[in-house]
Amino acid sequence: MEIVGILAQIGAGLWILNVWILRFNKETEFRGGDAKNMLEEFQTYGISPPLMYLIGGTKLTLAILLIIGVWVEALTRPAAILLGLLMVGAIGMHLRVGDHVKKAAPAISVLSLSILALI
Repeated sequence: MEIVGILAQIGAGLWILNVWILRFNKETEFRGGDAKNMLEEFQTYGISPPLMYLIGGTKLTLAILLIIGVWVEALTRPAAILLGLLMVGAIGMHLRVGDHVKKAAPAISVLSLSILALI
């Protein structure tokens, strides 16, 4: 089971890095509402740009901590818990604006990986 947890840590971390660095300005089918990029998505949720960058910076930090947690185990639990909580918030935002559950699939997936990293 330890291997599954490590793979979940790495997977969740890389997923967040991909979304917030490589796909930040790209259109995907998972963006909230009719948003074409991250800024538009957060505007759909009624979240200001400064708060978006704070949330993004927090997610990036937690993603890096999860990956480092492969070698420094003490980082894994807090990073997984906090990232999981942020994913619950992301799922809530999708539901709040009336998105189909498919748009929340990435957040549900990262939440699941965070839970696996915990156990």
